[in-house]
Amino acid sequence: MFSKKMLWGSLITLVLLTGTSGVTLAKMPAHSSEQTSQFQRIEQPLGLKVGVAIGGLALIGLELWWFLLYKSPDS
Repeated sequence: MFSKKMLWGSLITLVLLTGTSGVTLAKMPAHSSEQTSQFQRIEQPLGLKVGVAIGGLALIGLELWWFLLYKSPDS
């Protein structure tokens, strides 16, 4: 099975590989004093979309493993 060291290493590697450096997180309107009632669509890079999807699936898998498959050494 997985050791804790291997699991933490995998999670840290995943975080480092899916970092958000160089990504625009929000766009401000040209006139910041002007309020608009409409939302603006912000296109996200494909790598960020894939990273978020992989991160979400990894967390779901970790949760399923933790609650359904993990057997403590005492049992």
